[in-house]
Amino acid sequence: MITLSLIGIGTGNPDHVTLAAVRALNEADLILLPRKGDAKSDLIDLRRLLCHNLLNDPDRTRVVEFDLPRRDAHADYLSAVEAWHAAIADAWAALIETHLPRGGQVGMLIWGDPSLYDSSLRIASRLETCMKGCTKGTAGYPVEVKVIPGITSLQVLTAEHRIPLNALAEPVQITTGRRLREHGWPDEAATVAVMLDSGGAFESLVPEGLYIWWGAYLGMDKQHLIDGWLADVAPSILERRAALRERHGWIMDIYLLARSPLGVSVQHRDDQ
Repeated sequence: MITLSLIGIGTGNPDHVTLAAVRALNEADLILLPRKGDAKSDLIDLRRLLCHNLLNDPDRTRVVEFDLPRRDAHADYLSAVEAWHAAIADAWAALIETHLPRGGQVGMLIWGDPSLYDSSLRIASRLETCMKGCTKGTAGYPVEVKVIPGITSLQVLTAEHRIPLNALAEPVQITTGRRLREHGWPDEAATVAVMLDSGGAFESLVPEGLYIWWGAYLGMDKQHLIDGWLADVAPSILERRAALRERHGWIMDIYLLARSPLGVSVQHRDDQ
C-alpha cells in the first residue's frame, strides 16, 4: 500500500501550517520536494525550511528533491496540461519506486490548499496507473490519497485587507485571469476572486464602479497590498507587479473585485 498525503501548507508562512499538516509530515516515510528552476528557488527554499523546522526526526523521514517537468507553453493549453500532468505522475511513480520499493507513506507539500486551483489531486488520480508500470516491488500497489487542507491565498488576502469575501447575501465567483480576460465579468457575480493571472486581466473590464483588493506574496515577508477603485489604482498595481517580478524572478498574486466595497469601511492600502 502507498499512502499519498497532499499536505496544504498555506502561503509559505510557517505560522499558517496547521497541526494536522505537521502530523502528516511527521508520519511520512518519504517527502517529495519539486524544484521549479532557479527563478523560483524561493519556493523550494520555503519547503526546505518547513521540513527543517517541522520534522521531529529528520533521520526517519527521507526528503527527496526532483526537477518538476515543464509544461509546453506553445502547445494547446488543455492538451499541454494533460501531457504535463502525465509527466509529473510518471516522475512521482519513479521516485516512489526508487525510495519506497516496499510501499509506505509519501508526503507532498502543496501551496495553499489542494482543492483550489491546484492540480495535485488530478495528478494523484493518475498515480496508481503509473505504479502498474513499475519494475520493482511497488508494481501494482494500491494508492490511497489523503488531503490535509491548508490556508489559501484567498483567505490570506481577505484577512490582510480586513474584508469579508462576499457582499451581504451575494454570490462570489472564483475564476482565473485567463477566463476573466476571455469572457469578462461572470454573470450574476457581485464579487469576483481572480487567481492565476499572468498579469493585468482586469484591464479587460470597464473599470468604473469596480473596487479591487490586490495582494502579492501573501503571508511572506515580501508581501505587498494595494486596494482602491480600479480606475484609480490599476496602473499602480501593474507597475508594482512588474517591479516585484523583476526583483524576485517570480510572483504569486491574487485579487478580489467587487462592484461595491463589500459593506465595510474602505481603508486604502498601498504597502510599499
